[in-house]
Amino acid sequence: MTDRGLRDLLREVFNDLGDVLDGVDDAEVRALTDGILQSQRIFVAGRGRSGLQMRGFAMRLHHLGRTAFVVGETTTPPIAKGDLLIVGSGSGETSTLLPLVERARLVGAGTALLTADLESRLARLADRVVRIPAPASRMDPFQHGAPILPMGSMFECSLALLFEVVVLQLMAATGMSVKEMFARHADLE
Repeated sequence: MTDRGLRDLLREVFNDLGDVLDGVDDAEVRALTDGILQSQRIFVAGRGRSGLQMRGFAMRLHHLGRTAFVVGETTTPPIAKGDLLIVGSGSGETSTLLPLVERARLVGAGTALLTADLESRLARLADRVVRIPAPASRMDPFQHGAPILPMGSMFECSLALLFEVVVLQLMAATGMSVKEMFARHADLE
């Protein structure tokens, strides 16, 4: 890879992200959005950088007036029937997330997964799956044809952008305004 400037690198990143997000199935996202609207409470889980994106989505759900929890926090209640667990895992094989999905299913809660791998164990367990067709995280950005972002960044950045689009869809479906959302924004910062 030659030494390229900021604008060239950004353009390549945006092109790669656009290619990945163009591959997301609208019906899968609609099923996720419907699941959120139909659920009493939403629980989110992920590990590593995907987990950070999940936490950000929980915050946006709160801004939308939804009752949302991050799995593993000390104030997270037990999941129950009528709730929805949303999991983010690029590989769909994150071993610490498997028991969470199994538990949610056991109590009758809905489950949703955002992943790059439809053949993964988590994808086989989840009620709803949104595939984000990001390339394998082990690809080297210095190889010809590989995405510019290293490791799992393509999945994680796509996950963040996709969640913001889901927020827009939820705003439209509920008639929620930005003013109403800001009224739920934290003021102890």
